[in-house]
Amino acid sequence: MKAWQGRFSEATHELMEKFNASIVFDKRLYKVDIKGTIAHVKMLSSIGVLTPKEKDTLVKGLEVLLKDIEAGQVEFSLADEDIHMGIERVLTERLGPVAKKMHTGRSRNDQVATDIRLYVKDAILDIQVLLMETMTTLLKLSSEHAFYMMPGYTHLQKAQPIYLSYHLNAYIHMFKRDYERLEDVLKRTDVLPLGSGALAGVNYDSDRELVAEILNFTAISSNGLDAVSDRDFIIEFQSALSLIMMHLSRLSEELIMWQTEQFSYITIGDAFTTGSSLMPQKKNPDACELIRGKTGRVFGSLMNILTVMKSLPLAYNKDMQEDKEGLFDSVDTVGMILSLLSPMLESVVFHEDKMKKDVYNSFLNATELADYLVSKDFPFREAHHLTGELVKYCIDNDIYLLDLPLDVYRSYTPLIDASVYDALDFENAIENKLSYGSTSKKSIEADFEIIKGFLESL
Repeated sequence: MKAWQGRFSEATHELMEKFNASIVFDKRLYKVDIKGTIAHVKMLSSIGVLTPKEKDTLVKGLEVLLKDIEAGQVEFSLADEDIHMGIERVLTERLGPVAKKMHTGRSRNDQVATDIRLYVKDAILDIQVLLMETMTTLLKLSSEHAFYMMPGYTHLQKAQPIYLSYHLNAYIHMFKRDYERLEDVLKRTDVLPLGSGALAGVNYDSDRELVAEILNFTAISSNGLDAVSDRDFIIEFQSALSLIMMHLSRLSEELIMWQTEQFSYITIGDAFTTGSSLMPQKKNPDACELIRGKTGRVFGSLMNILTVMKSLPLAYNKDMQEDKEGLFDSVDTVGMILSLLSPMLESVVFHEDKMKKDVYNSFLNATELADYLVSKDFPFREAHHLTGELVKYCIDNDIYLLDLPLDVYRSYTPLIDASVYDALDFENAIENKLSYGSTSKKSIEADFEIIKGFLESL
């Protein structure tokens, strides 16, 4: 008989049993559910609801049950509905009537809210560790290949010359924001709802501070109705995971492009690529493509929980059972990808010669020419226009700006002299960037120190 079946005269229909049950996916919450229940039992004993002997029996029984579940010695069924009732059923079968006392002073509403918060807190910390490993790997690559010259792009068109480290550091800063964002989500997740009951509180002077201390929560919810209704922390976490995936997808897209014959900037290690069943010459960047593709499922889980919550009245509604599968899938997906990313990045070989060749066979120094003209007292817009004319002349004559004879430059304006070639030199073009956060060596070295300082502080 189900714990709630006292007022029912009919058994649950077998299809309803299957439709209603969440045990198939929420059983992964067994560890946090047992952890929360042990804290609740200790609190009930502290306020005199359970005797010390009853508390010891229940705590020991729960600890043994945890070990048995982890050893694969416990089976749950659809009839249990969810992991909370499954644990209570098994413990009752083992310990008898004393196990029926442990749910005193709580509802499944505040119980599941506590379980999910404990799960998300752990997941945040796990993802942060993986982000730190990813940033460390990128910093290693960036330092090893610090001053490889390469084209910087806008609109997928060659724009200005930069260093490879400047490009890789941009991703480190993305992941740094992701790490900090998770830290912020953790603040609002780290709130204990247990003790809220179904929605209105409980008829016991629960020592919620004790429960918070045992479970390592830094705050306690101050409104029971909000506490059992709230899934904002899941939405925030899913949003943070979606942003991580967006950054991972952008990085993957660039790695995919860089590996093409058209770019040939990198070679990804064989261990992270696959071949074609038909075309023997193929080496496909499947890991990167899967990362790019799996971004959609994480975005989808975010939209799912937003849609579930958008019109729910307070307090708990069964719709909220849909908060878990997408959450679990997103955590698994992001965790798997971040675990894969560092060894894949370490397998990458960067082709400095090809990057440098693409710099020199380009008009990446056109902006330098415009700035050179500005230094000769040209208004920037006039300098921009004149540079455009010179670029068009070069294209029409199949040469680049560094190859253009001085007499041709001077035919456009006598203010140009031989110093123009120093201004157009690509290394000078990079090193002439004086603004904070630029691609110059001095700026990149300063950025390395900022990144190292952040990683060392974690």
